Amino acid sequence: MPAGLAAWQMPQGGIDPGETPTQAALRELYEETGTDKAEILAESAHWHHYDLPPEISAHRIWGGRYRGQAQKWFAMRFLGEDEDIDIEATHPEFDAWRWESPAALPELIVSFKRPIYVALLGEFREQLGL
Repeated sequence: MPAGLAAWQMPQGGIDPGETPTQAALRELYEETGTDKAEILAESAHWHHYDLPPEISAHRIWGGRYRGQAQKWFAMRFLGEDEDIDIEATHPEFDAWRWESPAALPELIVSFKRPIYVALLGEFREQLGL
């Protein structure tokens, strides 16, 4: 990312050929956190979309291949211990991790993804105990 645009986010990633969204969610969780010790509590009812803002897409991030994303989200309960989390993967995507309260998430994410996080907090309200 261009300087100054790095931000906090939850694990996410693409769906490989032949994979279901559920399989992809668990695989991405493992690839990015070193553990898949989680149970799926809920799946978003629909796909959430966002477009990259012009100041980011103008930098031709990711070789200009992406202008935004459609995402399927899952609420999960972590079943492991903090020691199970290892972000030093083969191709690390994160330089740090921490637990955050759900209510804090919209303020931590980049502004163009904020509407998705707000919508997900509403959709997963029951699973998150809100």
